[in-house]
Amino acid sequence: MSVSRPALDPELRALLADMPLRSELDAEALARIRPFSTMPVEPLLAGRAIDRREVTVPGPDGTPIALSVLSPAGTGSPVGTGSPVGAPCVYWIHGGGMIMGDRFSQIDIPLEWLDELGAVVVTVDYRLAPEATGTTPVDDCYQGLLWTAGHAAELGIDPARIVVAGTSAGGGLAAGVALLARDLGGPALAAQVLICPMLDHRNVTVSSGQYAGEPGVWTREMNEFGWRSLLGDIADGQVPGHVSPAVADDVSNLPTAYVDAGSAEVFRDEDIAYASRIWAAGGQAELHIWAGGFHGFDALYPQAHIAATARRTRTEWLTRVLAPVPAGGAVEAAVS
Repeated sequence: MSVSRPALDPELRALLADMPLRSELDAEALARIRPFSTMPVEPLLAGRAIDRREVTVPGPDGTPIALSVLSPAGTGSPVGTGSPVGAPCVYWIHGGGMIMGDRFSQIDIPLEWLDELGAVVVTVDYRLAPEATGTTPVDDCYQGLLWTAGHAAELGIDPARIVVAGTSAGGGLAAGVALLARDLGGPALAAQVLICPMLDHRNVTVSSGQYAGEPGVWTREMNEFGWRSLLGDIADGQVPGHVSPAVADDVSNLPTAYVDAGSAEVFRDEDIAYASRIWAAGGQAELHIWAGGFHGFDALYPQAHIAATARRTRTEWLTRVLAPVPAGGAVEAAVS
């Protein structure tokens, strides 16, 4: 039985024609693919005036978790020599279906915010499934966020302008970290940027069914493998909301969210549902569904017109959210 799907953007369809695609994943395929899911970061840093610092922080069980801090040159100068309010910070969580990638995966996305907004980028090497299961990846990410906020002055960061951001699995983990930060009393977050986020382990939406049974960038079957690798033997009804944010009981009092996805991808409907739940709880979310976009289109083909538009729109939103408000500025504006 054929399933109707939204058509791909014509430019993306032409670009995707040369990409080898698959419909399913298993342990053997993952072992072959993993080495190609990481890329050296040095070519992306070449030509940029960036200070780089590598640190490790203890995970919840004491395992060292690697963080890379990428700052506009001079941001981490002694206190008093830089901006009086400090730089914004993007805490970046990479994608890869919970099962592949490293802290430099898709790093070109937040590096644009370093270039355009002067943001310090902190990126975390959380442990991957199936070697790490359950809450371990999101807990690793949260521990890295705690370190980042705790070292804000040293890093030249404005603690009031820390954003958690990620794509795909990283978008789901970013949503989970935002939930943890709310529930555990901080750190305070200025915003969450959820790029085609992986939010719902149940995998039962209309879009999940549309992108099944045929090769694709990320299919329902691949998604099932990713979630199964992460959850192990956790029963469906026992999955914590900060692991699968779509099942979180309460999505109120979260930082303002930017949620985007393609119309032609498996995560479309769970992402729409999450933004809708935030609105229903009285929160703020900006939602963009890019017509004809497949999963991760803007990371794979940033030169495509629709990808460039999606990236620019995201950056414009972050620019508004992260603009520092001068002391007394709001009052002065109200009475002028």
